[in-house]
Amino acid sequence: MRKSLLAGAAIMSLFGHAYAQSSVSLYGIVDAGFAFNNNSGGQKLYTLASGNMQGSRWGLRGVEDLGNGLKTLFTVENGFSVTNGKLLQGGDLFGRQAYVGLASDRFGSVTLGRQYDAVVDYTARFESAAQWATGYGAHPGDLDNLQNTNRVNNAIKFRSVDYAGLKFGGLYSLGGVAGHLGTNQIWSLGAGYDNGPLSLGAAYLNVRDPNFSFFGNNSTSSTTASNMTASTVYSGYASARTQQIIAAGAAYQLGQATLGAMYTNTQFRGLGALSALNSLHYHGNAAFHNAEVSFKYLVTPALNLGISYDYTKGYGVNHAAYHQVDAGVDYFLSKRTDVYISAIYQHATGTDSTDKSAVANITGFSASSTGNQFVAVTGIRHKF
Repeated sequence: MRKSLLAGAAIMSLFGHAYAQSSVSLYGIVDAGFAFNNNSGGQKLYTLASGNMQGSRWGLRGVEDLGNGLKTLFTVENGFSVTNGKLLQGGDLFGRQAYVGLASDRFGSVTLGRQYDAVVDYTARFESAAQWATGYGAHPGDLDNLQNTNRVNNAIKFRSVDYAGLKFGGLYSLGGVAGHLGTNQIWSLGAGYDNGPLSLGAAYLNVRDPNFSFFGNNSTSSTTASNMTASTVYSGYASARTQQIIAAGAAYQLGQATLGAMYTNTQFRGLGALSALNSLHYHGNAAFHNAEVSFKYLVTPALNLGISYDYTKGYGVNHAAYHQVDAGVDYFLSKRTDVYISAIYQHATGTDSTDKSAVANITGFSASSTGNQFVAVTGIRHKF
C-alpha cells in the first residue's frame, strides 16, 4: 500500500510539473451595433450588424515550454455573428485561424494550418479600417485583403523574433493537387519595423488560381463556379490565373497625433485562364493602384478621433475609380470595452469589373444603384 501511495504521489508531481509549464487561454471579441446604408441596391437599409470594429470571435490559444528557449504553440479561432449566432467564414468551425507549431526565443516560429498572409501581418495595421474606421472603411471590396477577408489554407508560415524593432516572415501554401505543384499555391513575404514614433511595413502576396485557392477557401465554396461575388470591384475577374498584391505602409506619431500613409497594388493577371468563368471574354490583366492617407488624434487616453482619404484607380482592362472618405470616433469605457461611431462615403466613376458603369460598393454591403454610397455605424465592442 505504501509503495502504491508513493507511486501515485510521483505521478501527480509529474502532472503538476507539466501543468506549470503549459497554459491554455480562452479569448474573444463580441462586437455589435446599428448600421445605416443610404443606398443598398436603390433602397435605404437599417440593420443590426455584427463584427463592425473587429470580427466577433472566440478562440483557444496554448503554449507549452519545452525547455532551452523552445515552445510548442497552437491557436484555433472561430468567427460568428452576434446578431443571429451563425458561424462565419462559410460555416467553418475554426474559420478564422487554426494552426500548430514550434517557436524559438532566438529565431522565431514555424506554424502549420489555416493562417493570415504577410500582407495582413505586416501592413494591415496602417489602414484606417484596422484602427477606428470599422471594417466597412476597408479599401473598396477589401481588394488588397488588408482586412483579411480571405485566409490561407494548408499554409507553412515563419515569423521571426524582434531584432531591434525589425520583424520579418513568409508563408507558403501547398495547392494539394496531385501532379501539379503550382496549382492553387500561395506564397507571401513581408517585414515590419518599429522605432520610437516611426512604424514601417511592406509585404507581397502571390496567389495562383485565386477564385478557388484564396476566395474559395471555405468548406462551402464552389469548386466550379465563381467565389468572387462579394464586390463589383473585382467580381468580373474570377477567370484570373494569378492574383498579386504589393503593400507598403508607414505611420509617424507627433505627440497625440499620428500621421499614416499606405500604398497597395493589386493585380488579377492572366484573365481568361479559367475559361468557364470568363463570360465577359476578358484577356490580359486587371489592376488597381490604391493610396490612403490618414490622421488620428488621441484627445484623451480614452477618446480617439480619426479621418482618412483613400483613392483607388483601375488600369489594364479595368477603368474604374473609387474615392472614399472614412471618419470615426472611438471611446473606451474600460481597457476591454469601447463604443464607436464611424461614417464612410464612397464615390465611383468609370467602368467596373462587370463591364458596366461603376457603382459605389462599400465593403460589407450590397452595391449602390448609383455612383455614390454612404454608410454610418455605431456600436459596442467587448474583449475578453
